Amino acid sequence: MQLKLSKRSFMQSLAALPLAALPMAAKQALAFEPVDLAVVSRVIEVNGRAAKVFGIQNPSGQYGLSVLLDRKFSVRLRNELRDETLVHWHGLTPPSAQDGVPILSQDALQPGGVFNYDFSNTRSGTHWMHSHVGLQEQQMLSAPLIVRETEQPLFDEQEHVIMLHDFTFRDPKEILAELKKGGSGHGMSGMAMSDMLNDVAFDAYLANDRTLADPEVVAVDKGSSIRLRIINAAAASNMWIDLGSLEGQLIAVDGNAIFPVTASVIPLAMAQRADIRLKIPPIASAWPILFRPEGQRLHTGIVLATQDAAIIKQFAEGELAPAVGLNLEMTLRSVAELPHEPVTRTEVLQLTGGEDGYSWGLNGKPSMHDTLFSVREGERIEVILQNMTGMAHPMHLHGHYFKVVAIGSMAIQGALRDTVLVPPSTSVTIRFDADNPGNWAFHCHHLYHMNSGMMGVMSYSSAA
Repeated sequence: MQLKLSKRSFMQSLAALPLAALPMAAKQALAFEPVDLAVVSRVIEVNGRAAKVFGIQNPSGQYGLSVLLDRKFSVRLRNELRDETLVHWHGLTPPSAQDGVPILSQDALQPGGVFNYDFSNTRSGTHWMHSHVGLQEQQMLSAPLIVRETEQPLFDEQEHVIMLHDFTFRDPKEILAELKKGGSGHGMSGMAMSDMLNDVAFDAYLANDRTLADPEVVAVDKGSSIRLRIINAAAASNMWIDLGSLEGQLIAVDGNAIFPVTASVIPLAMAQRADIRLKIPPIASAWPILFRPEGQRLHTGIVLATQDAAIIKQFAEGELAPAVGLNLEMTLRSVAELPHEPVTRTEVLQLTGGEDGYSWGLNGKPSMHDTLFSVREGERIEVILQNMTGMAHPMHLHGHYFKVVAIGSMAIQGALRDTVLVPPSTSVTIRFDADNPGNWAFHCHHLYHMNSGMMGVMSYSSAA
């Protein structure tokens, strides 16, 4: 998608560009040699119990990747698991053959296998990488992927990356089997699907692998500025970002700069990212930043603290979090503008199912690799997403960015995204340019919905 900035928009965007290094993953060598990433097993502690999960490890032994925009994306991925796997570069727009989706783009990587990714990348920002094989994403096979525009920040501010997960000690395959039998992921059986905000119950929610029993404490200076890069890597949980007594400026979503919006509570659907700039008050204190899953009392968080500040213990349960909606989405406006070209094709995609044997679908049928619609390179496409179900669905289109142009019947000059939430009985209209030929997954990012049929393919054809 070719985007343009007016002079005024360019100056506005300087305050929102994602620039600095990734704090939780070591900087990668910026040479032309590929960076080695390994898919590994690891052990974390959750509520006093050891838990075996997965990770994507860089050469320093940390988890995640930070690269510069002006270098080719060059990664050597090695599978050190006993099972096959594959990694999708969520937020980037690679050639279809390197998108990391089995069957659609490449074969799954077998145990011990290696694959070299090498493509020109045009997408800066806060992104992430995760498995697209089975239910591995629920087992935390994911990591941050930060693409910076300059080696040093343009602004004098600290940065911190926060990755959110919903965690279960159970085998995800057992949970999915239970859902298909009419249960609800343990602990939620007996509820109608239309009455649910969540259809899977979790043992904990994690921020950078930790619960509020032992939260990460991030050291900040009095009167300083910090940029939080927040990634919702949860498999089945939309979240609220609760800044407490602080107000922040939301400056980018899904890696794309927006005109800043000031707020203290910000919604974040599954797979979405939010860059928030906070001004730390000029006093010695500590400020909890909470992440509250919709429909739950249990939550997680981190703590920002100045030197020698007293840190008050945070309780893991609080008020019931409401449903994540689109009120804030309606106010967002992308800094980048689409060129003024007419829409050449409009498609309607209905989000369906959920009641009969946990069978979700698109346009009335479950799918995984069926073609939903075809496009021709060079077309401008508009897709009307109509949610006919009783649950919200975060819809993700691979290989492209889209502009949110309408919510219901209300036209908006919305954000540029790769994932948009479509609440129950609601329609959302998106618009994008068909500029990356191939076969591309278009799916709900709720992992259990996707693996139960809410996924299809947008394909390119040689004729309209």
